[in-house]
Amino acid sequence: MNQILRILKNTWRVANPGQATHKHIMDILHVVHGYYPALGGSERLIQRVSEDLHSGYADRVTIFTADGYNNELFVDPSQPRLPATISELNGVTIRRFAVFNRLGKPLYHLQRLAYLLHLPGNQHLRTLYNGPIMPGLRQAIEAIDCDIVAAAAFPLLHMFITLKACRRSQKRLVFIGALHPMNVYNYQRPMIYQAISQANAYIALSSYERDYLIQEWGIRPKKITVIGAGVDAERYVQANTTKFRQENGLEDYPLVAFIGQQGQNKGVDTLILAMKQVWRSLPEVRLLIAGSKTHFTQKLEQLIKTTLSPVEQDRIIFKHNFAEEEKPLLFAACDIFAYPSRYESFGIAFVEAWAAGKPVIGCRVGAVPAIIDEDKDGLLVTVDDSQALAQALLRLLNDSKLRKQMGQAGREKVLRQYTWGFVTARWRQVYEQVLNE
Repeated sequence: MNQILRILKNTWRVANPGQATHKHIMDILHVVHGYYPALGGSERLIQRVSEDLHSGYADRVTIFTADGYNNELFVDPSQPRLPATISELNGVTIRRFAVFNRLGKPLYHLQRLAYLLHLPGNQHLRTLYNGPIMPGLRQAIEAIDCDIVAAAAFPLLHMFITLKACRRSQKRLVFIGALHPMNVYNYQRPMIYQAISQANAYIALSSYERDYLIQEWGIRPKKITVIGAGVDAERYVQANTTKFRQENGLEDYPLVAFIGQQGQNKGVDTLILAMKQVWRSLPEVRLLIAGSKTHFTQKLEQLIKTTLSPVEQDRIIFKHNFAEEEKPLLFAACDIFAYPSRYESFGIAFVEAWAAGKPVIGCRVGAVPAIIDEDKDGLLVTVDDSQALAQALLRLLNDSKLRKQMGQAGREKVLRQYTWGFVTARWRQVYEQVLNE
């Protein structure tokens, strides 16, 4: 344990030599669809990089973002809002723009019909419907005095607004795409890749995303840098492994965990069906489903009621909308992390599980095989195949030595390439290269 902590501290020193050694302090604008307390992969990524650029390099970072807690506000006026004001958090300035969403229903039907009929311009209607429509955003980007602008993530409207504003005001632009090519409706839009070709640089979250851009859309390799997301590895290494178990009466029960947003694409339904098969052999195993609720949560609850017996239902522990500081405790408590998502641009949850020393199971689809080293730090299964997932779970549940080996291999990978110190340092290098061109 002490050796791991020393590695983490040295990693931070190397990647963050201190603001005094950097002669050029940058003025940076990050444009993103959501920012804390909004939750999501891109939101967390931009927040942490922004705060680390300020604390580690003394850069002045401003955020332009929407006033929603999630993307549902972009099309649904009934959703709650955050104040559309200017504030500061951990040294980062945040300006929230009020989203205009009164056209959500008519745009939904219009863009859907245009998409199904393959009408010309349907990609533009889809983008307008996705939003967020933020009046005043383009003018604000053009007016702000900054060295560089970076925006995340496609296929949302603000990415194209940012490109237009940067071209008009001759600002340097970096895109962070977080692409999910398997999602045809959202990502089979030529306008996305035309926009990427016009940016100064592109940060890809995986080699899969980089290769897709080069091979399918002809983006110049020199424009793309692969940088994964990071974790606070020390929090996971030091997390109490028994606290959550004691609080939930788990004792020595084997625990399979899904920790993430309960979205339709995350494969929680596949995991539930797989666990029904696991319980035929190992009824003592428990399942933890932890994460924020979505509209899909109701369908999951219905699936559990109609598919599982009362005894099987009692083997599931739900932890809805937990606080971020609780997350290391959840990963520390489980024996296996199962995340059978149907598509991922990266999969930060795998990295979090590895930081806690846990083996992982993902699907052989999208970016996931580029993140998981199969049979070394995790297992891969066919997407939507509950039987294959059940077999993978049983393989790990019946082999404690294999679980330990995979968890250790995953932790070593995190310490090599997924600490925030390295991620932020590489991120800033991209900005410096763009400025020096």
